[in-house]
Amino acid sequence: MNKLSLLPKSLFGRLVFVLLVGLIIAQSLSTLVLLLDRGTVLHQTIQTNLINRTSGIVQLFNTLPAEERTALLPLFSGDDLRLYLNARAQTDPNARPEISHAAALVKSQLLKRLPENTEVLVSLDGSLMHSPMPDRHMSQMMSAAPRSVHGNPMPQHSMVYSFHIQIRLQDGIWVIFERGVSDKVFNWPMRLLSILGILLLSVIALSLVAVSLITMPLSQLRHAAEGLGKDIMQAPLAEKGPIEVRQTAKAFNTMQRRLRNYIDDRAHILSAVSHDLKTPLTRLRLRADLLDDDSHRDKTLQDLDEMEMMVNATLDFMRGISNNEVNQSIDIMALLESLQADAQETGGKVELVDSINEPFFGKPLALKRCIVNLLDNALRYAGSVSISVEITDQTLLIAVCDKGPGIPEQDLPKIFEPFFRLESSRARNTGGSGLGLGIARNIARAHGGDIVLINRIEGGLCAEIRLPHQSL
Repeated sequence: MNKLSLLPKSLFGRLVFVLLVGLIIAQSLSTLVLLLDRGTVLHQTIQTNLINRTSGIVQLFNTLPAEERTALLPLFSGDDLRLYLNARAQTDPNARPEISHAAALVKSQLLKRLPENTEVLVSLDGSLMHSPMPDRHMSQMMSAAPRSVHGNPMPQHSMVYSFHIQIRLQDGIWVIFERGVSDKVFNWPMRLLSILGILLLSVIALSLVAVSLITMPLSQLRHAAEGLGKDIMQAPLAEKGPIEVRQTAKAFNTMQRRLRNYIDDRAHILSAVSHDLKTPLTRLRLRADLLDDDSHRDKTLQDLDEMEMMVNATLDFMRGISNNEVNQSIDIMALLESLQADAQETGGKVELVDSINEPFFGKPLALKRCIVNLLDNALRYAGSVSISVEITDQTLLIAVCDKGPGIPEQDLPKIFEPFFRLESSRARNTGGSGLGLGIARNIARAHGGDIVLINRIEGGLCAEIRLPHQSL
């Protein structure tokens, strides 16, 4: 599979995709680093607080008589600490040997802060060394909830694990600590995650706005390029925005201006050529009328008619459609019905198969000539024509179909070339000038569409005019 097949098709989609993937990866890594640092700091804070508080209580009890120690026990005890005195050390049945390294670490830290030869026993009930985010393991940890050696359970709703620490005082009495750690300490830092989420959403929104601003000039350039083929006289692009956008708009406007100048110059040249050619043709026609030989005069006049027809057809082909014609709403069915009536007056048979109610926005005279050229070509070879019209997928489709001989498949790509005529139509009176189809295609392309020729399976040819259509 192509690696680029998973990317969006549009430039906007690809830019958004790259930015979002990069932002999500960067934000995820940042969140992971923050959570890891938080877990490390939390672990060190709990350990330091445990050791400092425990060693401080032991040092205080070493300086107090037994009766005062008992009076202070309720003051030091709380939800996270159970403290009591005992004459001898006891074994914790819930101690977990597989994590004795954590207990050993706490024991070594306590020994550094207590007097020499102090006897210390440390065991762990629960899991300090597991992930500081206990959501997945909550049921397991709660099943190993800390208990007092006297059988009084620690509050399970707020404890995840506890240290069971026994330290022998200087007078031989053992002080026993059960230090629990609340599970709330290990909850996800929702405030931090909310801030990171808001930051991510803000950056994504800004990225979407930035990408839209970047791709907007490209969209405007695309619309201008599409409109240039339909109307060379359209307004130029606004030369504003970043320097790259301004330079691109300026280059496009320069191209449009040069094309407009070229078309204007060609129109002037064609107008001059048309005048210069018609003048000698008129003189030749007058001289031919003065010939005494009727047969020679008729042949000369026939040649002059063919020359004038070829000159007019060539000029029409080179001129294309008139740029001065304004786009307007066209009633397609009314246009086709008028062409049907005109053809029937000259003996042609034209049938309208389908109908539409929506108008079409275009150049009416040019579109009429396009259809007339196809209609005349079909009537010349078949005698009868059927015209169907429909709108599909925002496309106006006008099909001019006949039941004539059709066109060989190998000649279909050449049929629109200037002066190309099939071998069977070499005679001028049947073959025409060979420019009608080319003129029709130029008109269709000037409207943003095209003409496609298709041989029918049952015989004959269909010329389909396909034009972009938008509802008015």
